[in-house]
Amino acid sequence: MSHAGMGGWWQYITADEKQDPHVNRKLLQRVWSYASPYQRRIINILAAIGISTVLELVPPLIYRQLIDRTLPNRDFQELNWLALAMVAVPLLTGLIGVAQRYQSARVGEGLICDLRQGLYEHMQSMSLRFFTNTKTGEIMARLNNDVVGAQRAITGTLVSIVTNIFQVGFTLVIMLSLNWALTLISIAILPLFIIPARRVANRLRVVTRRSFNLNAKMNALMNETLNVSGALLMKIFGRQHENMSQFRKRSKAVADIGVSSAVIGRWFFMGLGLISAIGTALVFWLGGHLVLREAFSIGTIIAFAAYLTQLYGPISALANARVDFATSMVSFERVFEVIDLPIEISDAPNARDLDNVQGHVRFERVSFSYSEPDDTIQDNDNQNQTAQLRSLERFGPPGRGHSGGTAGDNLDYRPSRDGNWATKDVTFEIAPGQLAALIGPSGAGKTTLTYLLPRLYDPSEGIITIDNTNLTEIHLSSLSRIIGMVTQETYLFHDTIRANLLYARPDAGDTALRSACKAAHLEDLIAKLPQGFDTVVGERGYRLSGGEKQRVAIARVILKDPRILILDEATSSLDSRSEALIQDALRPLFKGRTSLVIAHRLSTILAADLILVMDTGRIVETGSHTDLLSLNGLYAELYRTQFHTKTQHIDDLSQNSADTITA
Repeated sequence: MSHAGMGGWWQYITADEKQDPHVNRKLLQRVWSYASPYQRRIINILAAIGISTVLELVPPLIYRQLIDRTLPNRDFQELNWLALAMVAVPLLTGLIGVAQRYQSARVGEGLICDLRQGLYEHMQSMSLRFFTNTKTGEIMARLNNDVVGAQRAITGTLVSIVTNIFQVGFTLVIMLSLNWALTLISIAILPLFIIPARRVANRLRVVTRRSFNLNAKMNALMNETLNVSGALLMKIFGRQHENMSQFRKRSKAVADIGVSSAVIGRWFFMGLGLISAIGTALVFWLGGHLVLREAFSIGTIIAFAAYLTQLYGPISALANARVDFATSMVSFERVFEVIDLPIEISDAPNARDLDNVQGHVRFERVSFSYSEPDDTIQDNDNQNQTAQLRSLERFGPPGRGHSGGTAGDNLDYRPSRDGNWATKDVTFEIAPGQLAALIGPSGAGKTTLTYLLPRLYDPSEGIITIDNTNLTEIHLSSLSRIIGMVTQETYLFHDTIRANLLYARPDAGDTALRSACKAAHLEDLIAKLPQGFDTVVGERGYRLSGGEKQRVAIARVILKDPRILILDEATSSLDSRSEALIQDALRPLFKGRTSLVIAHRLSTILAADLILVMDTGRIVETGSHTDLLSLNGLYAELYRTQFHTKTQHIDDLSQNSADTITA
């Protein structure tokens, strides 16, 4: 099996409402692993809950004392003390409640922070394949909605369950001390609370998961259509009405599922309320008879009635606790589904930093497919074959350092059966300091080849080396420092020009910054801007022209000063004047660096030490301009069809050609 066969799988997240994960011990242990760093605060919360619960049980005893003894005995001093106690109890309860809320907020917000950081760190480690197959809105839903839902499970649901257990326990103790017979009647109806809870729990949990998924789909649509690129495309093609119709459909689905959830909950609580009313009526009926027979004091029956409220309320909540707990665990499940996605490209155990880089690049029989062939699936355990195949179909196979089969949420894994190769059997070598120009028709695999060198993808077959070291044996961080890349689509953050440039080298000073801008011929542009380097470029850099954005991207890679340079159609959006300036900047930039350029300008091709001609994923011709022309092959054909009107300018390299070789 190839190295890529171990980790090059389709792994992404979708909004799957059919999946039905369940709460088990493993899930609960994992949840506790995130809560355990806050053990001391959790103990403080439990202590506060216990003290508050005891204090809340005092008022009914005050009422009984007031009615049965203080008022009949006309004891003014005791009346004063009881009045003060009525004020002191809620005051103390409130202060303890504030302290408890502070502790629970610290736990909850800390949990949110830990989960978000874990999710963000894991997503940063995912391969480019993950992001090309996952909607941004889905990712945002996991980072926001689901993480907040997980926080509510800890600070809301679990705290509520513990509080209600304490309250039921302490209340029953006091009620038994008042009258055991009435207490037994009060708790005799408990099975009536449990029956509807069991029926509602699974239904409400399914509705909750479906609600999360529908919200994620709605967020994905908003994210795609309400950014600059999406809005521009929508307006150009006049698709506002269709997009609005789609959004209306998704938002209505969210509203409908919200109504379903609310109605199910309302019916459930109505049933619990009716059962509580029946229990209360029975207690009052029997207690009233005891009072009429003078076997029971009026103060005691009033205190008992007050305790009934404090008993049935928590019992109702505990009957619903299974529902609340199960639905709140959905958020944890969805967060863990993403954290468990296997990392396709990561550092091998023997990986190391590459020092004193010369820049010798070698591709040896490299093939790559964006979908993995079937023969990479292997199962040697016959006893677990059925379970593992089901895991592969649902979750995708394991990646390096990951056991697989724990991700979930319908990863839609389907192994490729067509054997489509983006590149096939590619072999070439670039000596240190050489400039290699990569040309060929559209779809030949040029961009894919440039993605393999910085390990944005791993090859399905073959090896790639830098200075005779396999890429898989080099730390990814080291590889990132070695290689600088200007991609086909220039991306700028919604930040200042300075911040976008310093993204390549945060410790660069103003001198280095200005030098890079001068080399990329950006100094005139920056001088004209009102805030200079501190001018905000806008969403995706849309305040700049295409040529200006590309010059910023080139200045950024110049500032990085990499040993190996990759340019993917880096000057494709420049006008003739800007292109001439950039070509002047690139020529000295190539010196002393190993450069791989998807070339579409005649001057770059003629300046190249090595020309690599690609077609249908293969290197079909290699050599110099003169050698390739003499072969009279694909290069000669591209040259004749694209440049035959400009051959008289071949020897004048300072003059740029406005024509292109299709790249």
